[in-house]
Amino acid sequence: MPDPLPGPLPGPLPDIPFGADEAAAWDLAGEVPLEVLRGLGKSGLLCAEVPVKHGGLGESSAWTGEFTARLGSACSSVRSVLTSQTIAAGMIARLGSAAQRAELLPRLVSGDLAAAAFSEPDAGSDLGAIATEIRREGEDVVLTGRKSWTTAARYADLIVVVGRESDGSAAAVVVPRTAPGLTITPVAHPSGCRAAGHSDLTVDDVRLPADAVLGGGGLPLPLLITAAISPGRLSVAWGCVGILRACLDAATAHAARRVQFGKPLAQHQLVARHLADLLVAERSATLACEAASAKVDARDPGHVLATVLAKQLAATSAARASATAVQVLGSAGAHDGHPVARAHRDAKLMEIIEGSSEICSLLLAEHALAGGGR
Repeated sequence: MPDPLPGPLPGPLPDIPFGADEAAAWDLAGEVPLEVLRGLGKSGLLCAEVPVKHGGLGESSAWTGEFTARLGSACSSVRSVLTSQTIAAGMIARLGSAAQRAELLPRLVSGDLAAAAFSEPDAGSDLGAIATEIRREGEDVVLTGRKSWTTAARYADLIVVVGRESDGSAAAVVVPRTAPGLTITPVAHPSGCRAAGHSDLTVDDVRLPADAVLGGGGLPLPLLITAAISPGRLSVAWGCVGILRACLDAATAHAARRVQFGKPLAQHQLVARHLADLLVAERSATLACEAASAKVDARDPGHVLATVLAKQLAATSAARASATAVQVLGSAGAHDGHPVARAHRDAKLMEIIEGSSEICSLLLAEHALAGGGR
């Protein structure tokens, strides 16, 4: 049976509440004003799929993806905060009890910000090596460990920390920013998504009530990781579509007006080839993301593989295309803060986060070796 075609979006996308000059300034400063992020949060746009019964917008994956691309075109740092909020909200929705969902999800669509802490100094692509300890002491849980490069932690009110219990099972614990023993250290001078609030965390005997553990804990680590990583991968993939669109817009506009050797750059065949490559990259990534979101909305189990494919294609395409856009613009796009200069730096990080390109390639190869059926 053929895959269903993505349906039309149910409603118009909202405008982005900031401009290109503001995004460039935030990138240079390494910080997004908190009121901007909280404003997006209060509108429900940072995790638009939260159900209406919990105060959210209840939007589809397709709608959320297109909004994520729009935000990614404007500012990958703000889009990264959206991805973090999406992951945290998704973990609460999938792993949390009814009481936890009723308490926490309304906070995430009312202005509170959230992050999810997975990676550690010795557990990056190999999340099976997570070593953060979660131990039970009476009616409490106590967390000890370190997390690295936790996106949006600089801004977060709540951080979902993933660790291991004494029996080897995994758990996710919702840690308030104010918890004694939690230290948040912003990553100094990240090369990309500079204003996304990347931070290293230390949890030093952080003690919380046992009901801070989502769903009570005791989960297989692969299940917990899949519940979080798959939505995050799709969000990153849609964000890369935004990067591709920004690069295509900037490159075509420049090539149409810039005159060299007596004619616009766009009329030089080698430059025209670059523009065609940009268009192919944007269209291909968009179609892959639309297909993945259609499977998510249809609750098709194949959405996991479709998401890996979309992330791999969109991230690698964004990295190549952003370099192409810089090439087309030349010195005009080579100064810090310019949209294509930001895109070039930001896109490289997209090949690393939420499953590196190498990890995604291995997953796709396993699927191919297993028969590659749709």
